[in-house]
Amino acid sequence: MSLARRLAAEALGAGLLLAIVVGSGVMGERLAGGNVALALLVNTLATGAGLVVLITVFGPISGAHFNPAVTLVARLRGEIATAAALAYGAAQLAGAVLGVWAAHAMFDEAVLQVSTKLRAGPHQAFAEFVATFGLVGVILGTNRFRPQATAAMVGLYITAAYWFTASTSFANPAVTLARSLSDTFAGIAPASVPAFIAAQIAGALAAWLAFGWLLQEPKTSDCGRP
Repeated sequence: MSLARRLAAEALGAGLLLAIVVGSGVMGERLAGGNVALALLVNTLATGAGLVVLITVFGPISGAHFNPAVTLVARLRGEIATAAALAYGAAQLAGAVLGVWAAHAMFDEAVLQVSTKLRAGPHQAFAEFVATFGLVGVILGTNRFRPQATAAMVGLYITAAYWFTASTSFANPAVTLARSLSDTFAGIAPASVPAFIAAQIAGALAAWLAFGWLLQEPKTSDCGRP
């Protein structure tokens, strides 16, 4: 695919992902009657299901990164050129912001917002490290052994990570920045963004190192041969 088509796929995919995340958060909160656990469950199921669909559709075009941390690892693995990786990141962020604004418009919210929802503390940052480490590990492992299952595995992992991480698993710098522009259920205050992004990048790099070793092709001696 041409770079233009790949960038369009990344922007569209990220935009639709954020429309799903923010839109389902608004819908869940409105219909849950104050039950935060129910609202989160709605948000979780919509996001996990949406990821499966979006990765299936856009994967053959751009790889369906939708995530600068994933693109960073792809660059480190030599799977994408530096210029293209930078362009991917810009497209992902632009699409994500437009997706947030689209969700606001659909639910008759003010389009331009800034979140006031603090997600602060070392435990939140560590949760983002764990969430991103796991996400990158799932992608690398599934691509190595069962590439046809990547969409389902990513969707299932994020569905689980919404609940086992204290941060509800943003695991994506573009998503984090875009969600700072939504003062809704899915928002994050700008003051909380730097720690989240730093932890996400650290988690992605740790996964690149760990799974790069774990998944490397075995040498002859590793197979028990002389």
